[in-house]
Amino acid sequence: MTLVAGVDSSTQSCKVVVRDAETGALVRHGTAPHPPGSEVDPEAWWDALQAAVAAAGGLDDVEALAVSGQQHGLVALDDRGRVIRPALLWNDVRSAEAAEQLVHELGDGDRTIGAGRWADGVGSVPVASFTVTKLRWLADHEPENAARLAAVALPHDWLTWRLRGARGLDDLVTDRSDASGTGYYDPTKGYRRDLLALALRTDDAQADHLVLPRVLGPGEGAGRAAVTPVPVHVLLGPGCGDNAGAALGLGLGAGEVSVSIGTSGVVACVSDTATHDPTGIVAGFADATGRYLPLAATLNGSRVLDATAALLGVDHAELSRLALAADPGAGGLVHVPYLEGERTPNVPNATGELAGMTLGNLTRENLARAAVEGLLGLLGEAIDGMRHQGVDVERVTLIGGGARSEAVRRLAPAVWGLPVAVPEAGEYVAAGAARQAAWALSGSAEPPDWRIGDAEVHTAEPVPEVMATYARTARETVRRSLRDT
Repeated sequence: MTLVAGVDSSTQSCKVVVRDAETGALVRHGTAPHPPGSEVDPEAWWDALQAAVAAAGGLDDVEALAVSGQQHGLVALDDRGRVIRPALLWNDVRSAEAAEQLVHELGDGDRTIGAGRWADGVGSVPVASFTVTKLRWLADHEPENAARLAAVALPHDWLTWRLRGARGLDDLVTDRSDASGTGYYDPTKGYRRDLLALALRTDDAQADHLVLPRVLGPGEGAGRAAVTPVPVHVLLGPGCGDNAGAALGLGLGAGEVSVSIGTSGVVACVSDTATHDPTGIVAGFADATGRYLPLAATLNGSRVLDATAALLGVDHAELSRLALAADPGAGGLVHVPYLEGERTPNVPNATGELAGMTLGNLTRENLARAAVEGLLGLLGEAIDGMRHQGVDVERVTLIGGGARSEAVRRLAPAVWGLPVAVPEAGEYVAAGAARQAAWALSGSAEPPDWRIGDAEVHTAEPVPEVMATYARTARETVRRSLRDT
């Protein structure tokens, strides 16, 4: 049996899976935590990778490995390859003002024109999570660090580079999926150094000297590992962004939609054509197979459920029981869960809202139901954004920690008006990285045909008024947030 490994270096932890290269069958796995926060020393990822590999029983019998990682994070390197400052992660919203600046500047002061130019240029309109906005923040708030900048890497790029021995900046590699989340890469044409120069408030000549990771093709090898914890014989895949990794792990084909409820919420669809959404709701990313991955992401995900469970003093099983004991619509109680600001819609400084409270409806059951329906409503608006981009959504595949909630599984079909398939619980991002590793090892034109787990399909009678009420309330919340900003 030939074995391959996949790494998921996410916001919260590092997961390593070892799978059969031919069938995808799971052989063993390990995990290790990452420190909390919205900025982190990348060495913490390296330490966690070593711990996760050890927890997985080592990789001495593995032939290939690929790394999938959280997208957008800024790893700033100097001319000797040293990390200049802690990495700014996707969930760091301090660059929200920088995002607005960049949109206005590309539009010569007109936001609408600027948003259209960004969407046409790179497929996406900048928001606080994108790497390009973090570069502008660095230029404005830490000019001494910006002056030292010699290379810009993403989390998965940096880990692959470390595994290759970190020999020089020219050895940095990435893939289309992760590069497409930077804000200065066009999935159809390549890097846009003029946008990099705009972000750093410099000229094109200076931006041309910055080292950006070489973009490898799908299934292309990235060389051999050179340092522990991976044996030196192991072939490295190009790696990918975590959302592309999940799509590859799930085996999604063109037109299929997934919803992942983790730290963030992510709605993604594999597409044969690129998207260019000037509203900014749908980002025009690439996938890990040479196709595209239009994606809408929310800052708020499973922690909406965590916070509500903590407030009620219950575990998640009891939170589900309470939610399912309430009627649809929670008696008029509506939870708009912008607990950490929000990216979809783009209101990074907004706060959450509990609306429609009365003496009659303020019960534990309705509060639990409103939290679940609010999270589903938030994600439902992202699904609607996909439809506006021409995606024909017929069924949703639901994954992530939030999919373990019985209330989420049972209420999602009614709120979204769609059948919802829930695969067996698994590390699908890491599985996608492992599948990519097997692809690179095989040298084939297409990834191996893996079938990982069966899916349980949930259906329910649609309750469109729940989504409609949420959407109206959310629009009011957004209006108030924009007025007060």
